[in-house]
Amino acid sequence: MKSTAWYIILNPAAANGRAGRTWLRIAELLSTAEIAYELIETAYRAHAIELVAAGTKKGFHKIMAIGGDGINNEVINGIATQTHLPIDQIIYTLLPLGTGNDWIKTHGIPTDFKKWIPKLKNGRVIRQDIGVLTYHEDGAPKKRYFANVAGLAYDAFLCKEMSQEKNFSNQLGFLWLTIRELFKYKLRKARVCFDDQEIENYFYTINIGICRYSGGGMQLVPHAIPDDGLLALTIAGPISKLGVLLNSWRFYSGSVKGHSQVNCFKTKKIVIDAIGSEPTLVEVDGEFLGETPVRCWILEQQLNVLVP
Repeated sequence: MKSTAWYIILNPAAANGRAGRTWLRIAELLSTAEIAYELIETAYRAHAIELVAAGTKKGFHKIMAIGGDGINNEVINGIATQTHLPIDQIIYTLLPLGTGNDWIKTHGIPTDFKKWIPKLKNGRVIRQDIGVLTYHEDGAPKKRYFANVAGLAYDAFLCKEMSQEKNFSNQLGFLWLTIRELFKYKLRKARVCFDDQEIENYFYTINIGICRYSGGGMQLVPHAIPDDGLLALTIAGPISKLGVLLNSWRFYSGSVKGHSQVNCFKTKKIVIDAIGSEPTLVEVDGEFLGETPVRCWILEQQLNVLVP
């Protein structure tokens, strides 16, 4: 039986515990707005993927995540992999209480839940694409879905190094850590294939975007459009560390393609392989995954998103 209530998945650890501490205030606003729901909390990494399957099995067609880009990715993976409902019968939205909150920037979802909750009943549903990415983890092939940006090379190295980092909570802190870790990174050679092109180089970064913002507001794929059925690809060749620092303003202005070592493309499928003995690392939506070989393609307009 179809439920009209929201199935809410809360990550209480998001934003250094702020999401959990804020829940009672959120519950009051949901009650005031007369929004029915069932709440369940995540207890470990990737738990939200399992919880989505449990919710759709109960008949929930409306799913809301509370947290940041991490739980956003997990819930979207849950929606894409559950087998109880067709994807096009599920409506999804995010109540953003994370650190970066990058995915919502494309869709104009407010960071202030006091503004967003009263609009839930009158929001509109749009459709966006979902990216699919295969990779290797400890030598075993894996698959992951993503709704925002996948990053390889330095981006993934940074995610791996920062996976236990707790000393940042805003855009400035993220930028500082990005610069600090830059001096540890060593360029690795890789091959990027798409359409009829094959590019080999020592890459500073490789970004694949459905939406355009990542890394706390950076625009490394400024040409990404979430519903055009295409992957936005940005590749940056061997830029010096000083060159990266001097051009860091481009990360936020959306002008990365103005650099001579940066190229931007649009395509439906991308294949990335390491050249040599060192693999190229990969992350999606800020979550470190593993390494090459990487294959990426797109599911066109598969995700129903409630936006203001």
